[in-house]
Amino acid sequence: MHKMIAFCGLSCTDCPTLQATQKNDDKERKRIAELWSKQYGGDFKPEDINCVGCLSRNGRLFKYCNVCEIRKCGLEKHVKNCAYCSDYICEKLDKFFKRAPNAKATIEEIRKRK
Repeated sequence: MHKMIAFCGLSCTDCPTLQATQKNDDKERKRIAELWSKQYGGDFKPEDINCVGCLSRNGRLFKYCNVCEIRKCGLEKHVKNCAYCSDYICEKLDKFFKRAPNAKATIEEIRKRK
């Protein structure tokens, strides 16, 4: 499978939710839901652990992807990801990068190559 980069620069391909969905692995969904509930203070259930990647317009998405402002903006602007946006680097993305510097590095690398 080719590497799928989310609008924000995170790697959907490396996400355990996408991997559990692709394998249709209920045991892994349960493990991730328990882990993320503790890690992020949420109340995730195994059925929440289903996603085909945030670039999908009609597929199953992880709960947060449905409300993600960065994803919503990318879809509205019809960009492959934020590296291709004429408004790069916006306030939403700048704020996100403070929590996910690896995502910024990915987007910066894409911008260098385009």
